[in-house]
Amino acid sequence: MSETPVKQQSTAAFYGQAVASFAVAMAATAVGIVRLDADAWVRGFLAIAVLYLVTSAFTLAKVVRDRQEAGQIVSRVDQARLEKLLAEHDPFEKL
Repeated sequence: MSETPVKQQSTAAFYGQAVASFAVAMAATAVGIVRLDADAWVRGFLAIAVLYLVTSAFTLAKVVRDRQEAGQIVSRVDQARLEKLLAEHDPFEKL
């Protein structure tokens, strides 16, 4: 059976950019909500809505990632079975 090396999905720079981008977006949204010319309950509602949106986005990203990883595992198992069958097959064996 062939060994498929596990490759890293993203670089440290990409990870850092993603974290920084998320931090900037959250900070800008928080400043916008705080400086909004509206009642406190409106700002509070918007803040809770943003937090709910963020948690939902993280959950969705995790679910998509988990489904993709599960598909890769099934694919690897199927490939390993096929390689085993091909390795054990002798085309010159009499039936």
